[in-house]
Amino acid sequence: MRLLWVLAILLAHTAKAEPAGIEIDSAVQQTFDRYELPGIAVGIIRDGEIAYTRTLGELQAGSGEKIDNDTLFKIASNSKAMTAGVLARLVDAGKLKWDDPVTKYLPQFRMHDPWVTQQMQVRDLLIHNSGLGLGAGDLMLWPEPNRFTRDDIIAGLQHLKPTHSFRATYAYDNLLYVVAGEVAAAAGGAPYEELVKRELFQPLGLSRCQVGEWNRAEVGNVAQPHMRTPLGNRVIREDDEVVPNVTSMAAGGIRCSLDDMLTWMRMWLSPDATPAWLSPAQRKAVWTAHMPMPVSARMRAWDNSHFSAYGYGWRLSDVDGAWKVAHTGTLAGMYSSVILLPDQRTGIVILINGEGEAARTVLGQVLTKQFTAPQSTPTVAYYAELLDRERAGERAAKPKADTRHRTIASPRALAAWTGHYRDPWFGDVSLCPQGDRVRFVAARSPMLAGTMMRVDERWLVDWDDDSVDAEPWLHFAAAKASGDAGLTLSHVDPDADFSYDYADLDFHRTQACR
Repeated sequence: MRLLWVLAILLAHTAKAEPAGIEIDSAVQQTFDRYELPGIAVGIIRDGEIAYTRTLGELQAGSGEKIDNDTLFKIASNSKAMTAGVLARLVDAGKLKWDDPVTKYLPQFRMHDPWVTQQMQVRDLLIHNSGLGLGAGDLMLWPEPNRFTRDDIIAGLQHLKPTHSFRATYAYDNLLYVVAGEVAAAAGGAPYEELVKRELFQPLGLSRCQVGEWNRAEVGNVAQPHMRTPLGNRVIREDDEVVPNVTSMAAGGIRCSLDDMLTWMRMWLSPDATPAWLSPAQRKAVWTAHMPMPVSARMRAWDNSHFSAYGYGWRLSDVDGAWKVAHTGTLAGMYSSVILLPDQRTGIVILINGEGEAARTVLGQVLTKQFTAPQSTPTVAYYAELLDRERAGERAAKPKADTRHRTIASPRALAAWTGHYRDPWFGDVSLCPQGDRVRFVAARSPMLAGTMMRVDERWLVDWDDDSVDAEPWLHFAAAKASGDAGLTLSHVDPDADFSYDYADLDFHRTQACR
């Protein structure tokens, strides 16, 4: 009887520990259907083993090519943890220190303030404490493709004015991860993409992950990004035959499959499985709370969270009393999420090749609750409705301007302001007549091209490519010093993605149109 009693307890414990497969299947399917996704891949690691995988949808909507565990997705900002991992490996190898000055490896590195330039350490590149505003300079990275190089990023930083004191405030940035990748290259003696292969992909067996330049046909099975239209999901920014080594690689350019991401999570959750890959000291450093982050109202209401902070490439928080290490990734038409619950040795990964911000949030929440609050029964519909109400409130508080009555601005109406303009970090744009209209064209960001429109007494750019989904207002002024024209930009939609950092631009006219 005693043996039967012990067995019963063990079986009950096992049943509670394992994820409810049918419930998770239902949640994934409901998310896929509710948000009309072109494709999704979901996986769960539990106690070092793959506990669940599910894939739905297509590489390209309507193609018939099904997504599977080997399909490559853009993991976007989940690349940051991989960049941090490369640096941690170099620290273990004695090739750099976290508190080394950045200028030790990149003498040309400059921030706007010379003192900050001198004080900026390698660790500061990873924790969003630079004093730059949210997404400062991101127009040098996105939309892709563009003509900015990593050298351009390093040169442009000195022209970006801080919005806060150094190390005083958290504000998410991407440019400094590009710098971190170049620091790794200088310290490691190889280009960033080669270091990632050498230090991560090869020793960890991430056989499908891609970094740097690669051939789409040779690699195969590559999900394409989509945007949702009234006619359904449509591919945007489709990969060419050769996928380039984009400037943003260290901040958000790596691609991986579901199986690769499961392997990546297993390494972090079960360090004994790969003890030689990273020392305990560096594992601790990566997951240490280096920069406090605000605890949002949603985190308090949904997760009963009490702290939030940034480590090296990871966000740290608590959910229902459980420690959470996580990150998200967002690019046009591609969304990812990695959620680790280290004390429970549980990891969740979500990869989406469509407009999936809400889907990622809702499904990530439902799956996390399976492990942090198994006694509760949250559903996709429940969290979707909470999110809808939250966003409706935000839209009411910050309404988007009504621009439906826009008209094409004539060259005559804009005659006082046409010309060629220059911003010290973004470079040149032209604002010149073409026939019966005026065109805005950025020299180094070809997707930022569009037609000038008039809305009452205001001006905006209607971008040619509708995947560039953040229109700017244009504000002209006579420059006080030279008497010539100045130009600044701002968002038409106050909820536009922060990477369209129009507020950081300060153009001055350099010459007339020819």
